[in-house]
Amino acid sequence: MKHIYLLPGDGIGPEVMGPAVEVMHAAAARAELALTVSEGLVGGAAIDAAGSPLPADTLAAAQSADAVLLGGVGGPKWDDLPTDQRPEKGLLGLRQGLGLFANLRPALLFGQLAAVIKGGIDLQAAPGDDFLTELAQQLLPYVI
Repeated sequence: MKHIYLLPGDGIGPEVMGPAVEVMHAAAARAELALTVSEGLVGGAAIDAAGSPLPADTLAAAQSADAVLLGGVGGPKWDDLPTDQRPEKGLLGLRQGLGLFANLRPALLFGQLAAVIKGGIDLQAAPGDDFLTELAQQLLPYVI
């Protein structure tokens, strides 16, 4: 069983997280992959609830999870905060704490490109962690 840590964040993040989790569970079921999920705070939501864009318990939970699904961070409500206290610091702290440098983002795939891209996507996880790559390779046939 693999554990996915959900961070809905701010803006449209909480709104899209529900459908994203439904798709993730459906794809995992088709791939016969058992998942558990838990949820934490990051960004502006974390600032409002805990006074920090990346509470220590959020980082610890993300580090112990097999994968993290992040909605988004930031919004006009927090634009006037000092740079070191803004929601984006939560994202940067996650990247640093997890040893990552980029996010996997959704993209629109046109049917004509599906065959070309499906065979040529190179999925990489954090150094020493093959879970994300394995998960993506198992789920990719059900998404594309």
